[in-house]
Amino acid sequence: MSNPLISFLQQHRFFSAEEQDAIAAAFERRRYKEGDQLLNTGQICRELFFICDGVLRIMATNQKGVELTHFFLKEGSFCTILYSFNNDIPADEGIQAACDTEVLVINKTKLTELYTEVPGLKELIDRITQEKLLEKIKIRNAYLGEESEARYHLFLKQQPDVARRVPLKDIAGYLGITPQSLSRIRKSAK
Repeated sequence: MSNPLISFLQQHRFFSAEEQDAIAAAFERRRYKEGDQLLNTGQICRELFFICDGVLRIMATNQKGVELTHFFLKEGSFCTILYSFNNDIPADEGIQAACDTEVLVINKTKLTELYTEVPGLKELIDRITQEKLLEKIKIRNAYLGEESEARYHLFLKQQPDVARRVPLKDIAGYLGITPQSLSRIRKSAK
């Protein structure tokens, strides 16, 4: 069975067979059902996830107790709470499976060892993670100042595959609107 992480990394840089084997052996495959928490808010993030199939969401709860989605990440993406992972401090956000999801996981200790074993891997993963974060921020910034209906249509245009796979309440939280408002917007669009 081919390894989606190796295939993904090979798109960015060549790895020898030995390096590929080391990378594949260091990661553990896990499956999560929709709604499963991979990381709870307040925990220290000690794992890096690579999404093979499905969608993860970075989420938090505001002062009013309303759950908000900061980002959706789909297959072919790394996911972690970067500042918590890098600095060993509690995370302000959590990570949740937005739909049934399969990931490859590595803990921080193993990752540090792998970086020593595979030269250049740290720089590559850092670059990919930073590029994806900047892309997600750019997408979020596009919603600023837009009316809720315009935000929803922009979301459908930018992330149609995510829109088809995640619950409407998560989309509403991502767009900063209530599920009821999203329902009205969807009805008026038909």
